[in-house]
Amino acid sequence: MKIIKSILTASLISLTAASLNVAHAYSDNSLNKAIAGEHRSDKNKARDKYRNPQETLEFFGFKSNMTVVEITPGGGWYTEILAPALKGSGKLIGAHYPDTGEDNYYSNSRKKLVKKLASNAVFSEVELSNFVPKKASELAAAGTADMVLTFRNLHNWGEEGVQQVFKDAYKALKAGGVLGVVEHRLPEGGDKEKSNGYVSQAETIAQAKAAGFKFAGSSEINANAKDKTTHPKGVWTLPPRLALGEKDKEKYLAIGESDRMTLKFVKAAATY
Repeated sequence: MKIIKSILTASLISLTAASLNVAHAYSDNSLNKAIAGEHRSDKNKARDKYRNPQETLEFFGFKSNMTVVEITPGGGWYTEILAPALKGSGKLIGAHYPDTGEDNYYSNSRKKLVKKLASNAVFSEVELSNFVPKKASELAAAGTADMVLTFRNLHNWGEEGVQQVFKDAYKALKAGGVLGVVEHRLPEGGDKEKSNGYVSQAETIAQAKAAGFKFAGSSEINANAKDKTTHPKGVWTLPPRLALGEKDKEKYLAIGESDRMTLKFVKAAATY
């Protein structure tokens, strides 16, 4: 009986490991296909070498059967990858500015995103929720999201706004869910008053912890040692914005996109 029990236990372990490997391979394959998809423009694909979408999402623990919230998708650069990777087995929710009917940046941004989502079948399952900076927002129904992601947005929200976003993310996530943050990184000890789009990594970690998150680690996958962060028009001097236009364009193209922190936080499971 002991021998039979040992064989059964070993078989179960092998089957479980095999299942996990299959799930991991499926997730990786879904990302590969999404990143290589024909729906992505050559211009957007050219950013892959700076933004490392495959490695970044794998670091966060992305799986294709997750419910994922992307905060303020903007032009949809990451949406183009997340939507097809999740389609059919997971869910993507774009938490974006509401369209209030006014002719302003927020409403127009929502209209552009809606238009983009209607332009290709790869986006057909994407859902939208409303996100309002510096105000409590329901990014997703409480406790339903496996992952909340934000890419290069913190600098737009200010300290008060970031604190609120992290609270909203914590509420939306399941226990054990992940908050993934990518942001332009201010050098340690840098002057926040002259940050010009760059954000303190230490401060960001402290803000997430204050919202209840556990810091699960950082990755240097999106680091750029060439970026010294002291540019005439801040981070926007660099590509893809190139705020100086043709002036010193080759210099800034040679630097590439900004030095970025990539941070992973986890909502701790409830203990009783």
